[in-house]
Amino acid sequence: MSTVKSFTISYNALNEEDTFSEGDVIVGRVTLELSKETKAQKLFVKAKGDANTHWTKKRGDHTHTYSAHRRYFKLKQLLIPESSEDTVLPEGIHVFNFSFNIPRESMPSSFKGSDGKIVYMLEAKLSRSWRMNSTAQKEITFISKSFPNLYSLMSPQVGSTDKKMGVFSKGQVHMDVTVNKTAFAPGESIEIVTQINNSSSRDMTPKFCLEQRAEFHAQGDTRTASREVGKMVDVPIKPQTQQKLKCVLKIPSEQVTSIQNCEIIKVEYQLKVYLDISFAFDPEVLFPVVIIPPDLVSGSHIGAMGPYPYGAFGGQSYSDFPPPSGPVGPYPAYPQSVSYGFPGVQNPSAPPPAYPGN
Repeated sequence: MSTVKSFTISYNALNEEDTFSEGDVIVGRVTLELSKETKAQKLFVKAKGDANTHWTKKRGDHTHTYSAHRRYFKLKQLLIPESSEDTVLPEGIHVFNFSFNIPRESMPSSFKGSDGKIVYMLEAKLSRSWRMNSTAQKEITFISKSFPNLYSLMSPQVGSTDKKMGVFSKGQVHMDVTVNKTAFAPGESIEIVTQINNSSSRDMTPKFCLEQRAEFHAQGDTRTASREVGKMVDVPIKPQTQQKLKCVLKIPSEQVTSIQNCEIIKVEYQLKVYLDISFAFDPEVLFPVVIIPPDLVSGSHIGAMGPYPYGAFGGQSYSDFPPPSGPVGPYPAYPQSVSYGFPGVQNPSAPPPAYPGN
């Protein structure tokens, strides 16, 4: 019978969504159940955040591997004293409480994609002489609230396109498009107004599509993965007619937020408004869309959120990873996009708490 009957790690949820963000405190416990008295060399718990990308490419007879890693923080807290003498733990259930202060600087949201992931993890480890280490892990969901200059993302976007018809039809098409803003929360709706002047001899169907594009970087190489998040089709526009359309496209409630602040993984969104014309190139207007946490949409945090300067952190804990060189800048808008408010770095609303470290 194993001496370690169970070894688990748990934490207290801060909200209904069970998420954490920059500056939050993780409070939890490690529970160890022993079938008999045992001697422990080490017992500790860590909190860490990492981004990783990985893929392979085959060229002829050779397979090339691409990988990259970024660590955002790593904190460690001892649950028993670290000394030359082993600590005797009696038979029974032992509960060890811990707490970690998540750093306040900008960090990307949790994400898992085809060629990379961003993971935040709690990990406890028990070390004993002449025994394999016992490990317990618990993943946490991290939602970044670092979206500087949100005010600029709340303004309407406007775009237009003109197209002369080709060989198989005559006339031209003009389309004006207005989108109510750039930043949206999961579950929120994008309001789109289009004014279409079809001076051609062809029918055309207005279509609205929200696309996600994930970008993975490693060792000078890049992989991308795109997919449709939502799509709507309106009624066809007849030849020689003008029409004003209003469309409401809802963002899925579980949609991952945009990731702007990771050097090796980016998640971007764009709204494509286009006219589907048979046997012709479709005229289109593209708009950037930034998906943000729901509590930022209300406006109460606008102007207050942004990367924070690096500082000491971790109440009875310490970091064994050096501070980042600086916040990562915002991602570029799509080349065809009509307008975009580029974020800038803002000052924190309050300095991070300072704790002694090892």
